[in-house]
Amino acid sequence: MKIAVMGAGAVGSYYGAMLARVGHDVALVGRPAHVEAVRRQGLLLEMKSFRGHVPSRASERPEDVAGAKLVLFCVKSTDTEDAGRQIAPHLDADAVVLSLQNGVDNAERLQALLAQPVVPAVVYVAVEMAGAGHVRHHGRGELVLGPSPRSDEIAGVLSAAGIPATVSANAVGELWAKLILNCAYNALSAATQMPYGRLVEGTAVLDVMRDVVDECLAVAAAAGVTVPGDTWEAVLRISRSMPTQLSSTAQDLARGRPSEIEHLNGYIVRKGGETGVRTPANRVLYSLVRLLESREGAGS
Repeated sequence: MKIAVMGAGAVGSYYGAMLARVGHDVALVGRPAHVEAVRRQGLLLEMKSFRGHVPSRASERPEDVAGAKLVLFCVKSTDTEDAGRQIAPHLDADAVVLSLQNGVDNAERLQALLAQPVVPAVVYVAVEMAGAGHVRHHGRGELVLGPSPRSDEIAGVLSAAGIPATVSANAVGELWAKLILNCAYNALSAATQMPYGRLVEGTAVLDVMRDVVDECLAVAAAAGVTVPGDTWEAVLRISRSMPTQLSSTAQDLARGRPSEIEHLNGYIVRKGGETGVRTPANRVLYSLVRLLESREGAGS
């Protein structure tokens, strides 16, 4: 299958590399330094069970999504509309766009711009860019896809490439479950620049995280969203399954880039205001990251 990755950062490059390893024709659309490195030597994929260069096409041009039957849309939530408008004229009529993004409303926002179907996906993977053309995998990698006429087909393609993928009828609830994990970890990891395993060992950190989770669940309930599973156990499990992972927000701040905090804790604060649910713990974390962005000159 011809596959394109729009926004080939850590997440997009990892999944693109996994698909390219099994023979799919993968085009990565990313930043200039990353593109140049991939063109020169292929994409270096580093995992516990594999380390090697995976041949992939790379480009800085959004128009190079043309011809792809599956587009992995991996840009930051803050860039959804801009990137969607960039690829809209170049998508094949029978393409499917898979939104692999943080936050709960990206697929909806993207679908408003595209004629092709947009399928939301919940991403559970610990990866980082270890350098231009070099993606390092720390753990997990499963995807949960929302329902669509082609979701089962896409899940089959992903699973055959070593990417565990399932389809859920409760896509909104699954997205909220991931949002809550991000709200619990991302800002704290960003403020301390600590990986998850060390973070949870800090004084009263689990109490703060529990406050954040309880607020998120209250907002979800007020919004009529059913969050599946035991959310608190899922939060604790993250520190065990991804102990060396820095949050994407921490990585953004370390690089002086804008974070997605507006679409994480900031979203909960806004949604809490709409539904009449108080969210003081989320508000503090949201404000803290925005202050750190301002200090680093990364804020929008």
